Amino acid sequence: MVKQKTIQSEITLKGVGLHTGKEVTMTFKPAPINNGYTFIRVDLEGQPVIEADAAYVVNTQRGTNLEKLGVMIQTPEHVLAAFVGSDIDNVIIELDASELPIMDGSSKYFVEAIEKAGIVEQDAERYVYTVKEVISYTDETTGSEITVIPADEYQVTAMVDFGTKVLGTQNASMKGISEFKSEIADCRTFSFLHELEMLLENGLIKGGDLNNAIVYVDKELSPETMDKLKVAFGKEKISVTPNGVLDNLTLHYPNEAARHKLLDVIGDLSLIGTKIKGKIIANKPGHFVNTQFAKKMAKIIKNEQRNNVPVYDLNQEPLMDIHKIMAMLPHRPPFLLVDRILEMSDTHVVGLKNVTMNEDFFVGHFPGAPVMPGVLIVEAMAQTGGILILSTVPDPENYLTYFMKIDNVKFKHKVLPGDTLIFKLDLLSPIRRGICHMQAYAFANGKLVAEAELMAQIVKKQ
Repeated sequence: MVKQKTIQSEITLKGVGLHTGKEVTMTFKPAPINNGYTFIRVDLEGQPVIEADAAYVVNTQRGTNLEKLGVMIQTPEHVLAAFVGSDIDNVIIELDASELPIMDGSSKYFVEAIEKAGIVEQDAERYVYTVKEVISYTDETTGSEITVIPADEYQVTAMVDFGTKVLGTQNASMKGISEFKSEIADCRTFSFLHELEMLLENGLIKGGDLNNAIVYVDKELSPETMDKLKVAFGKEKISVTPNGVLDNLTLHYPNEAARHKLLDVIGDLSLIGTKIKGKIIANKPGHFVNTQFAKKMAKIIKNEQRNNVPVYDLNQEPLMDIHKIMAMLPHRPPFLLVDRILEMSDTHVVGLKNVTMNEDFFVGHFPGAPVMPGVLIVEAMAQTGGILILSTVPDPENYLTYFMKIDNVKFKHKVLPGDTLIFKLDLLSPIRRGICHMQAYAFANGKLVAEAELMAQIVKKQ
């Protein structure tokens, strides 16, 4: 079992946004299990939270931009790549502006900050999606394509063709996440001269300078353009090196551009929200195709998780039988809706209920066509979760469990007499002060029949 990881202590970096030119203070903070990567805008009222989720991608022009309820996060891809490359699962990123600092245009400084903060394992298993078949996304307009194929670990290959004399075809590969720090992290963002002129005319790259973006000169450098660049970069003199790069910036690698594109792919695909076990092959990648592929993968993974019905040997002796359940739960027939507990850890619990025609609720709930009421399925899931939360106290018989919140309830299929219901509940955050926040699923006949997000609290009996 591979455990989830977060950083050990918080650490702050300061810099400037590449496009906005605004000074920004960014703080990485440890995050609880199953948190993923979340941004908090501390400069706005209520300090809104924006998750690093492909569903929030609104714009991919000159970077990946997220928006949730009108709150923006701009160019997070280099920071996200650093977290993936450092094998981190959960972290909170606090910002006092919309755009993350560009630093030197790579992930290098973010990786160094993560190492300085330290990395710690957490008491929860990491979920990794194993790629079992080829999945592709193609952008018909540009011909860009991203494919993932089965592999033993997370690998990425980027193939780029810029169609210019100064920068033609380049390839870069990462055979495992352990190579990120040494081979990919310090590869800087880049632009072509013709793009730079357009960006300057449109008032973009206000935070750009020759230390955080490589500029490839793909056209004749006119005196007029030269003067504009001097003003933009605050330089008295600008020249072109023999390898076609503006000024005297030295490339870290001959294929630094392809390696940076690979870095962007890693950052953008973190928006899937799940670690991947498979090989990514990106042909002419860009933020649009990267994030569209991330959206497609997130949807596939979510559907598979929903329909991934757990299989248990019902003939095996249960972890808890009905007598042990009654010793812990205050419920009694006809309102005791869990027959067995099959499995339990610090972060999850699995329960079972045999639905029979003798249930009291079938007397009045569609007697001619009996169906188990949806609210009772939710109650049964909650009782199963109650076992998990009550197992954290030494005297569970002295506590009662109360609902605090029920969210995102969905009923997929009818539950009928003769069905065997399996309930699986996973903690969404650690249990604190007797409060338990869980994702609950109910399965029957090899299908997901209901799901809900539940929050409950145990309270000592008066």
